[in-house]
Amino acid sequence: MSVENNKLLVLRLLNEGVNQKKLGIIDEVIASDCAFHISDGQTVIGVNVVKQMITAFFDAFDGFRVTIEDIIGEDDKVVVRFFESGKHQGEFEGITPTGNEVVWVEIAIFRIENNKIVEAWTLEDKLNLMKQLGTRPPPEEIEK
Repeated sequence: MSVENNKLLVLRLLNEGVNQKKLGIIDEVIASDCAFHISDGQTVIGVNVVKQMITAFFDAFDGFRVTIEDIIGEDDKVVVRFFESGKHQGEFEGITPTGNEVVWVEIAIFRIENNKIVEAWTLEDKLNLMKQLGTRPPPEEIEK
């Protein structure tokens, strides 16, 4: 698959799967046994777990969406820098809704095989998000 096709695959995930809330797209672009390495040190395995994570953002942040700033591809990898935003209307990681409009940045690297995302590494500005929600993660989270 070409680099341009890999970029289009990732754009489809973010624009259709996330921004248009078409969860069926996620099954089409992410391998069933994918591995997502999250910035807090967790690794989640499987497309259904990825869909649960995305749905948790939909539930916590009204109008949740991503705004892509940069997309770079090389070989089998695509790197995307994007902003995530929404209004905190539902519980998020134990934090009761604040009603705050929040915006934070994330950088993700996606690895593609056979026209599917098989692995991803994410780094999000969780400290900035928590500050906007009126809380901060414990020191051990900041040190990660």
